[in-house]
Amino acid sequence: MMHRTPAMRLVASDVDGTIMGHDGVISTRTRAAFAAVRDAGVEVVFVTGRPPRWLGPLADQIGHNGTVICSNGAVIWDMAEDRLVGVHALIREQVLRLQEIIREVHPEAGFAAECVRGLVLERGFVEARGDSPLLAQEVAPLSEALGPEDQVVKFLALSPSLSAEEFHARVAEKVGDLAHVTHSDARFSLLEISAPGITKAHTLEAYATARGIRAEEVVAFGDMPNDVQMLSWAGEGYAMSGGHPEALAAARFQAPACEDDGVAQVLENKLRLLNGGSAGHMPEGASTGS
Repeated sequence: MMHRTPAMRLVASDVDGTIMGHDGVISTRTRAAFAAVRDAGVEVVFVTGRPPRWLGPLADQIGHNGTVICSNGAVIWDMAEDRLVGVHALIREQVLRLQEIIREVHPEAGFAAECVRGLVLERGFVEARGDSPLLAQEVAPLSEALGPEDQVVKFLALSPSLSAEEFHARVAEKVGDLAHVTHSDARFSLLEISAPGITKAHTLEAYATARGIRAEEVVAFGDMPNDVQMLSWAGEGYAMSGGHPEALAAARFQAPACEDDGVAQVLENKLRLLNGGSAGHMPEGASTGS
């Protein structure tokens, strides 16, 4: 008896390092692939660590006017109406407790809080990054800047001396189930901390389930540790070639690198199958996981 491959009903893609390089450009081929996916009636959702205020490239370069799952699953944003649809947040007391724990583990750490209302930075965070434009944001101790009404969708901790992997290991062990700790920035040792249980996969699964879409009907792409749960959950999870080892280990499949239009290559092949054609050769650089 032959088993049919589940239909592709939802494409969920990370942004940075997956469809967009450090130059901030999404290639013509990748833009065309997403347009073809939408034209075929397949839903597209971008799932990113970016906050809503950094979604401009998705509108300007891809013309996306649907849903974006932002801040590693903490925010659901409607691009068409430019509004918040849902939020999973930490409150002030949780953030200050987490800050206390991290300071005990790593006294040099700098801190910031991505709130629904905007970004709040402590002086140590700005100094550790050496990024003077950040001074245009609110700079103040979190204990003073955060109020009881603030919804913190991503608590940020930056190490000036440890690797991201070492910093993550130390902090995650001490934090335990108080929050979810991950990282996604290849340039800095920056931890991204969300409310307990909140990941890209958590919010994507809820989004898909509400639309009657099963995990096996989802094709997902990512490249960093904050994509691990999403890549594991999706029926077809593709880690980008050259991505973080944790992402590569979590995904069943591997796509060519971002700079080689890896997502576009996979989607083009999937669309050929969807349209009744032959899959032909696997995209260059693509492979199945172990």
